[in-house]
Amino acid sequence: MDAAPAIELRGVSRRYGERWALRDLSVTVPSGQTLVVFGPNGAGKSTLLRLLASLLRPHGGEVTVLGESLPRREWAVRGRIGLLAHDALLYRDLSARENLRFHARLHKQPAARVEELLERTRLTGRADDPVRTLSKGLLQRVAVCRTILHDPPLLLLDEPRANLDPAATALIEPLIGRESGRTRVVTSHDPVGGLAEADLALGLRDGRAALLAPAGEVDVVAVEALYR
Repeated sequence: MDAAPAIELRGVSRRYGERWALRDLSVTVPSGQTLVVFGPNGAGKSTLLRLLASLLRPHGGEVTVLGESLPRREWAVRGRIGLLAHDALLYRDLSARENLRFHARLHKQPAARVEELLERTRLTGRADDPVRTLSKGLLQRVAVCRTILHDPPLLLLDEPRANLDPAATALIEPLIGRESGRTRVVTSHDPVGGLAEADLALGLRDGRAALLAPAGEVDVVAVEALYR
């Protein structure tokens, strides 16, 4: 028997006031696969991630994540999701080490896990500096550590390589890339790179699915058309 999908959306809609951010969206992501989401600013990409993270509730349709129905069973999945958003979700006046130790306590992780991640992302030398003093690239590395600190099976990644140079990107790829073996939903504005790491491609325009297919069946031209 096949394993249950990691994500199932059936006719999902979400609005802000009178504006629909997502409309009648249906998509299934098998466990261990990567869904890459394309679309112009305002298309609904970040709203989709926030719905999957149970930070927003749908106004229509059904959302199932890791076998649990949201929002009814949101408490059962929040500790199994890693969210990397545009906001680093860190306390600016605390150091990188203090932030990560705080999250480690929330997830009942040992302090050794914090030190392991600081070393793997080459942050040890800046680990005791307040995060408000860090460059955007260093801040993104700390946010990646926070995202995977509790070893979640599902990653929700909003443009995860933003502000990272090639060397930093190489450091985080084993943690949040395809080789991590986790189910992933990744937003991207890079048609070539996004398709290369995707199993499934979803293109949003005005909150609707303008494109949904296995990544191997989608060409770059089709993705670029979403932005015109």
